[in-house]
Amino acid sequence: MEWLVSLLCGAAGGNLAGGLMKKLSLGTLWNSVVGILGGGIGQGVLGSIGLAEGGILNQILAGGAGGGVLLAIIGLVKGGTGK
Repeated sequence: MEWLVSLLCGAAGGNLAGGLMKKLSLGTLWNSVVGILGGGIGQGVLGSIGLAEGGILNQILAGGAGGGVLLAIIGLVKGGTGK
């Protein structure tokens, strides 16, 4: 269940980041895909160091932050290569 929450929050975090950073947005579909991937990565990384364990709020934050961060990184890389 915790992974599902993190993936869904990752999708939301990716779309929120895309909405806030218009230049880095990849469109709704790709913001969601990248966000889901980032949510899984965020849950894995933060869970392995003990920050995403212990509650639904931590899982939501880990998924959302992971999705937003990965979207920003991919958006910067894609923008740097000339789209």
